[in-house]
Order: sequence, then C-alpha cells, then structure tokens
Amino acid sequence: MYLLTLALHSLLRWIVLAAGFVALGRAVAGARGRREWAPGDEKAGRWFVAALDAQLLLGLLLYLRLSPMTTSAFQDFGGAMGNAVLRFWAVEHIAGMVIALVLAHVGRVRIRRLTDAARRHRTAAIFFGLALVAILVTIPWPGVPAARPLFRLP
Repeated sequence: MYLLTLALHSLLRWIVLAAGFVALGRAVAGARGRREWAPGDEKAGRWFVAALDAQLLLGLLLYLRLSPMTTSAFQDFGGAMGNAVLRFWAVEHIAGMVIALVLAHVGRVRIRRLTDAARRHRTAAIFFGLALVAILVTIPWPGVPAARPLFRLP
C-alpha cells in the first residue's frame, strides 16, 4: 500500500506542476495580451486546484499513516527537528504544500469574485505563481538532503 501510494503521489506531482504552469501561463498571457477571461482560463485554474486537492489527499495518507519517515519523526519530534531529512518530511514538505494549496484556493475564490478580466488574470498570475513557487521549493528534488527520484514506480 505504501509503495503504490508513494508512486501515485510521485506521478501526480508532474500533473500538478503541468496544470500549475498551464494556469500560470494562461494568466500571464491573458494579462499581457489584455484579453478577456475565457472558459479555458477558468478550466486551467480549476484543474490546477483539483490536482492539488488530489495530491493533498495522497500526501496526507502518506504523512499520517503510511510513511516510515513521518512515523519515525512523530516518535521523537524533538529529535527529528535536529535531523534535516526527518525535519523536511515532518514539517517543511507538508507546510510548503499546504501553503501552496491555500494560495491556489484563495486565488480561485478571488478570481471568481472579480469581474474585470485584467484583474482576474493578474490575480491568477500572482496566486498561482506563488503556489508554484511554494511547490517547487518543497519538492524533494535530487541533490537536496531529502532527495527522492524524479520518477518512482510501485
């Protein structure tokens, strides 16, 4: 169960990133081109947030139940804070991803409340851009202490 969930979580990372960059790209292009807010802009934001939500569910399953890293960290949380790898999994990764999720959701709500197309595009660019930064900073890329493979198979 752990390896399958981990593989799905790893695969979904690429879908989240792709959806996020599409949503951000549409927002920036819409703002620069001064075009109207289109159904495609709405769909791009919706897909980004939906992919993030699915990723959070898998991540929480790993975090709270399946991951040996967080299980170990929760047994001695104080000690885990002194270990860069355990601290990353117990605090930094989850915090960064929750921040990204909140930014994307707040952005979507604010976008829906706006009527001016230029403001919608700017708001989408800001919130989706910040969400992507939080995601990119807290992914365990190769080369960091808590590195994980770019592609993981079950």
